[in-house]
Amino acid sequence: MKMTDTAAYLRTLPAIRERTRLVMEKAKVNGLSNFTVDFAKFDKAVEFVANIIKRDFAPNYSKIPPHGRWQHFDVGSVPRIRQLVDSWSMIDETEIAKRLVDLFLVSVLLDAGAGNKWVFREPGNAAGVYGRSEGLAVASLYMFKNGLLSSNPSNRFQVDSTALKAITASTISSALQHSSENPLEGIEGRAELLQSLGCALEEGAKYFGPEGRPGNMLKYLLEKSTARGADGKNSVSVAVVWDVIMTGLNPIWPKGRTALNGVSLGDAWPCSSMPQDGEEWEKIVPFHKLSQWLCYSLLAPLEVYGGIYFVGKELQTGLPEYRNGGLFVDTGVLALKPEIYKLGMANNSEFGQDNEEVPVFLPDEDVIVEWRALTVGLLDLLLPAVNEKLGIAGSQDELILAQLLEAGSWKGGREIASQKRPETKGPPIAIRSDGTLF
Repeated sequence: MKMTDTAAYLRTLPAIRERTRLVMEKAKVNGLSNFTVDFAKFDKAVEFVANIIKRDFAPNYSKIPPHGRWQHFDVGSVPRIRQLVDSWSMIDETEIAKRLVDLFLVSVLLDAGAGNKWVFREPGNAAGVYGRSEGLAVASLYMFKNGLLSSNPSNRFQVDSTALKAITASTISSALQHSSENPLEGIEGRAELLQSLGCALEEGAKYFGPEGRPGNMLKYLLEKSTARGADGKNSVSVAVVWDVIMTGLNPIWPKGRTALNGVSLGDAWPCSSMPQDGEEWEKIVPFHKLSQWLCYSLLAPLEVYGGIYFVGKELQTGLPEYRNGGLFVDTGVLALKPEIYKLGMANNSEFGQDNEEVPVFLPDEDVIVEWRALTVGLLDLLLPAVNEKLGIAGSQDELILAQLLEAGSWKGGREIASQKRPETKGPPIAIRSDGTLF
């Protein structure tokens, strides 16, 4: 492959599964650089996840929603998105879809690791104190409702390039209630990401229109659609949404990330467990975690209000982040090699990790890249095993990967973390977030 072709390939959805599979092949013969793998304990992970899904959804497994940001907005059993939509009058479903795409896109990009101490206190709700992803979701909802993301005085319920480019670290700090007593990791990184988003929206008029509004992608998607039939919905390939995200939003990624021939690859990194005797690109494993999280999250409002039916959802992979990855560490499937664990604990002493006795690494270190690759591969093994365990394999209730992520692996990773580290509820391996990756 030519260098330009390989750069394009590494930015596709199929490349994620194909490249991480190479790391899994090393795992099966315990030939990894940083981890040992105990497949004898995989059944423990399967049983743990299956029991959580059974507890929360049996026998109505078909009711499990696909993984996405929508559920985070509704934390505490408060239907905030429904309430928001109901508060809008005199607008059609097309505009509702555009507004929700605006909101969901910014919220996902703000959803990097929040750390173990930070919480968001919801105005007017004494019980509404939320941390981590849900806290960031609710906080971003209030940014949206308060018009901080709109430059249009006649519609504060939108996101546009002009408003985003004016965002500062001070704006983010205040809106997300950051303080020395309530510290949120990556304030500067989050502000810079939104500023870069503003520039990307402006440059991507093909997708986002002249005002640089994320929701305008709906028009582009419908232009790429085909009529589906009696239900009136338009059929669109997930690959089209992926192109909007990867091409239209490419300028947002920080400089200095992995690149080939001047093309930024985004969330893709060299890994020592990839083939090392070929060309440079063959050492790289792509993840595009935030882009995939965004893709998962945008599909729901576009389907509910945008009149679209998406095909090709099976191209998406499990999300390589610390909840899904932590599940496999905490159930004993994965373990850091002793010398790597020692390095991580030395980092803990240097950086400090809220007195939590866990190894600490930077997100671009080889150990974290390998962990993330293993997470993607193990989630693909987990799905059929959980369906078998629940007795729904081959039935109309059989879970798809997006449902497993929502009801099982992500939730399971969080629950087992709470059991093993009740003080912080943090992951078994800590990542020093820069506010743009996890």
